[in-house]
Amino acid sequence: MCTPCCVSQLACCCGSAACSLPCSLCPKIKQSTSTRCMYALYFLLVTATCVIMMSPTAEKAMRDHIPFYTDMCDKLNAGENCEKLVGYSAVYKVCFGTACFFFIFAVFTFGIRTSTGCRAAVHNGFWFFKFLALIGCCAAGFFLPDQDTFLEVWRYVGAAGGSFFLLIQLMLLVDFAHRWNKNWTAGVEHNRLWYAALALVTLVLLTVAVGALAFMAYFYTHPKACYLNKVLLGVNGSLCLLTCLLAMSPCIQRLKPTSGLLQSGVISVYAMYLTFSALSSKPIETFVEDGVNRTVCTFPFSYGTQSENNLVTAIGALILFGCVLYSCLTSTTRTSSAALRVYRSTSPENEKARCCFCFGQDDGNYEDQTEKKGGGQDVIYDEKEGTAYSYSFFHFVFFLGSLYVMMTVTNWFHYDSASIDNLLKGSWSVFWIKMASCWVCLMLYMWTLVVPIICPKKFEGIEA
Repeated sequence: MCTPCCVSQLACCCGSAACSLPCSLCPKIKQSTSTRCMYALYFLLVTATCVIMMSPTAEKAMRDHIPFYTDMCDKLNAGENCEKLVGYSAVYKVCFGTACFFFIFAVFTFGIRTSTGCRAAVHNGFWFFKFLALIGCCAAGFFLPDQDTFLEVWRYVGAAGGSFFLLIQLMLLVDFAHRWNKNWTAGVEHNRLWYAALALVTLVLLTVAVGALAFMAYFYTHPKACYLNKVLLGVNGSLCLLTCLLAMSPCIQRLKPTSGLLQSGVISVYAMYLTFSALSSKPIETFVEDGVNRTVCTFPFSYGTQSENNLVTAIGALILFGCVLYSCLTSTTRTSSAALRVYRSTSPENEKARCCFCFGQDDGNYEDQTEKKGGGQDVIYDEKEGTAYSYSFFHFVFFLGSLYVMMTVTNWFHYDSASIDNLLKGSWSVFWIKMASCWVCLMLYMWTLVVPIICPKKFEGIEA
């Protein structure tokens, strides 16, 4: 059992065979899914490396635990105590190498329609050599000439790419909300329990959104200060209310019967999260009261114990990882290719409600395409007749994701003072970027609601 398993893993690392877990009890995995998971693993390793590089304790830990640390730094020309291997400049260089790696693959895999060619084989296999290539690209960033100019130019490239990636992420969220509501409302015709589940989840989401707004109104406002916070909370809360009213309006319901409060609840919760994140990133505001300079309108745990600060940082890092990987993986599937399309209802008898409400239903029969691996996980070769997703676009999204991680970890434009401890803090640039993201998200969702009114001919004759 061990020998065939080792052979299959060797074929995956050094050949074109699909990767799989070395356990035969694991469920079957598709080749397309296996490939994307491996690239996601690479991406996660790079992201974790960048976070570690921004840690204020990284340089101290290396100095304390690596023998001959000072001599090694001198031989590598990495500056005193290897200062060039940590901090924002190191993150820029590592993400530059990662972005180059995925951009090269985006160009290399452009136009692939079948998985039988040599280019597709490189995309789906040879993981050991691709890992070495990724390390080489990241290492090459540390040997670029005129690095001051490079860092200045690259941060503008990163800002543009990171903003574009953020737009893709918002489009996917809108698509996710529509798919969830469409799949669950389809089950109401067959089982009324789906209606109860839909109502319960909608109530929970709207309660969370209202509670978050009340929370921020209590902690981020002050009777005699923080006027900008009050205005923005009022604007964002009003926009969330407007989305709910639009979703339930008779004219929208007539042309778009699948519209409902569930989508509005999802969008409102995410909008409240972005608002909270923006207000947390806002520079500290002070207020003179009774001759004493007081700090007001801050996150309640910002000045608490060290464990509270670590908890906030950990939650921010998990949200970052989750958003990036979700966006990279789901934005390249066929079911997510039209993220802003307006869903048209079909016959109820052709619809089935699914608990897995985002990734679509897979009714294909792959028994003849399954490869049995001795002692390992079975692999379904689902791309023999054509690719399941766009290879080139997949790598392009990861290219943008690399830029987004670079900008987020280094606190966008204000990278000089960026560190892992400031992941949820920032400055005015970070504040307005997050606030603008909130408005774009709400506007995108409202656009999908009003499109049937603007283009009514495309929705004539569509029945619920």
